[in-house]
Amino acid sequence: MRFRTEQHLRRQTEIRAVREKGERLECRSFTAWCHRRQPVDDSGATRLPRLVVAASIAAVGPAVQRNRAKRRLREIFRKHQDLLPAGCDLLLVARAAVNRRPFAELDQVFVDACGKMNRTATTKS
Repeated sequence: MRFRTEQHLRRQTEIRAVREKGERLECRSFTAWCHRRQPVDDSGATRLPRLVVAASIAAVGPAVQRNRAKRRLREIFRKHQDLLPAGCDLLLVARAAVNRRPFAELDQVFVDACGKMNRTATTKS
């Protein structure tokens, strides 16, 4: 599945809402914050999950490493976005370990995190 432009979280207010109102999941190489919006919009269409990736100099390192970390996390989201609940806003905060771990391991950690998000989504509904 493609990572469409409407799936990018860009507004600072929306990103702040994910962090303040969302649920935090600690993964080994990154932290995931998930905030659920209404799964269906006013026209009745299902809302796609949206993503923002953050990587700081202090946590990840210089620009080359930060960009690599963000590319890896965006690719994992692109591959597994169908596992996320509908209308989910996701903030992924990279750590230095995201560049040291094999891609397959990051992939599995993200899949496990999606399962946790889905379980908490069904218990809260």
